[in-house]
Amino acid sequence: MSRSRFASDSYARNSLERGKEIEDFVLSYLEREKFRLLERNFHCKGGELDLIMMVRDELVFVEVRYRGSVDFGDGIESVDHHKQRKLRIAAETWLQRNPQITFRGCRFDVISVSGKSPNYQIEWVDDAF
Repeated sequence: MSRSRFASDSYARNSLERGKEIEDFVLSYLEREKFRLLERNFHCKGGELDLIMMVRDELVFVEVRYRGSVDFGDGIESVDHHKQRKLRIAAETWLQRNPQITFRGCRFDVISVSGKSPNYQIEWVDDAF
């Protein structure tokens, strides 16, 4: 095998590990804010939902984005119309598969994390779209 294959495998593994670390950080943060986790990393044909949470009687679909640097834009800006459509489809699928969940309202929040551990910065847009 070529060295570049190993390098890309290592990069993908590090990226997945960093993604989990960032999601863990955001989950911890939201739990301190009294959010309760219902499901994490829900996958379906239409897309993926990072965190599905409840706060009071509201259902919140949370998209987590990470940027080591905001030199080329932050994570909030990366949730374009195409990504929003995929999130809506995934949310509709999740709701169809979980009819037992009762809620008064639902929303999509985007949480962008930037910087390096342990000095992460959070930008949180509730009801983002």
